Amino acid sequence: MKKLKFAVAGLGRIGKIHLGNLCQMEGIEVVAAMDPMEEGRQFAKDRLVPHIVSSFKEMLTVTPIDAIIICSPTDTHADYVEMAAKAGIHVFCEKPLDLSLDRVVEVLDIVSKSGIKLMLGFNRRFDKEFRKVKELVKNGAVGEPHLVKITSRDPGAPPVSYIKTSGGLFLDMTIHDFDVARFIVDKEVEEVYAKGAVLIDPAIGEAGDIDTAVVTLTYSDGTIAVIDNSREASYGYDQRVEVFGSKGMVQSNNNFMDSHKLYNDQGIHAALPLHFFLERYREAYKNEIGDFAKSLENGNATPVDGNDGLQSLKIGLAAMKSLKENRPVKISEIVPLI
Repeated sequence: MKKLKFAVAGLGRIGKIHLGNLCQMEGIEVVAAMDPMEEGRQFAKDRLVPHIVSSFKEMLTVTPIDAIIICSPTDTHADYVEMAAKAGIHVFCEKPLDLSLDRVVEVLDIVSKSGIKLMLGFNRRFDKEFRKVKELVKNGAVGEPHLVKITSRDPGAPPVSYIKTSGGLFLDMTIHDFDVARFIVDKEVEEVYAKGAVLIDPAIGEAGDIDTAVVTLTYSDGTIAVIDNSREASYGYDQRVEVFGSKGMVQSNNNFMDSHKLYNDQGIHAALPLHFFLERYREAYKNEIGDFAKSLENGNATPVDGNDGLQSLKIGLAAMKSLKENRPVKISEIVPLI
C-alpha cells in the first residue's frame, strides 16, 4: 500500500507532538519539516526527516507532498493554508485559521475552489471522555438535552507576551469550548452572553485581556450551555463537561495522574489532575491525526472542517462583543465585511 507523504510546518510544542506521532504511524511517511528556529529543525533531524527547511515556501518545493500539518504561529495559518491549497496539498491546521472573520471566509473560499481537504485542530473532539459523552447524548441516553456545562481552567496563565498576540481568552482558550459546545449536542449556537474579569494577574488586563470568564450560549432550539474559564487553577488542568437532559445526565470528569486514594484521619486524598493539555490530550492528538489520514485514504470528509472553525470563531467574536457591550449578542450580528 502506498504511504501518504506528510510535511509538518512549525515545530513548537504542538508541532513536535504531531511530528512524533506521525513518525510512529503506519501508512505515513514524513518527507519534510519546516521551522525558522534551529532547535525545531534539530528536532526533525533527530527523527530522520529527509527534507528540513526554514521557510514554508521552500517546503512546498519538496515533491510529492500529500498533506501538510500546520502548527506555526496563528498569524501564519491563513497564508500557509492558502499557499497549500493553491499547490493542491491537503491541510491539517491548528486552530484558529485566523483571528479575522473576513480572512477566514476568504481562505475557505480558496480551499473550496481548490478541492483540497482541510481539517482544523480541535483536539478535544478526539478525547475518549468527550467522545463518550457525545455518543451517549446522540443515542438518547439522557433524553432531550436541556443544559450543557463546560469547565475549562488552565493550571497557569501564559506569559503576557503571548496574551498580547493570542487574540484574547475567547479566541485562544474558550474557542475550544465553543467547539465542544457545538460538537457534544450537535446543535448550532444562536446567542452569546459573556461576562469576564481580571482576577489573576493585573498585567493581563493591562494587555487588554481577561483571565476569568463565564459564557452563556443559547442554541437555536432554546437549549442552554454554560462555560466557565480561568487562566489559573491551583490544582491543575481542569477539563469537565456535563449534559443534563429530560431522561438523565452524563458527566465527563478530569483525568488524574493516578487513581489512588488515601484515607486517614485528615480526610480522603487523591492525585491531582494531569498537569496541562500536552498530558491531558496526548491520545487525542494521535486520534485526530489518525482520523485525518483516514479521510485522505478513504476520500471521506474530514471530521472537523473549515465551517467548524468558522462557527467557533463567530461565537468567540460574539463573546468579545457581548463582553464589551454588556449584552447578549446574536450570532447573526457577526458577519464578514467582504
